[in-house]
Amino acid sequence: MYEDTCPVCGHRVPAEIHRHKTLGIYVPAWGPGTCRNPDCGKPDGDTVSRAPGR
Repeated sequence: MYEDTCPVCGHRVPAEIHRHKTLGIYVPAWGPGTCRNPDCGKPDGDTVSRAPGR
């Protein structure tokens, strides 16, 4: 698996699995999770943005 970094505080953010519906079934899609650093200035619930196709 991969890990991204938070653009605000620079700490690592864990990968989270999301799902989306394709052709009538749900398929997994890995994406960046939320920053869990308590000192981070990013609002809760925001995920780290990533370039499309990665």
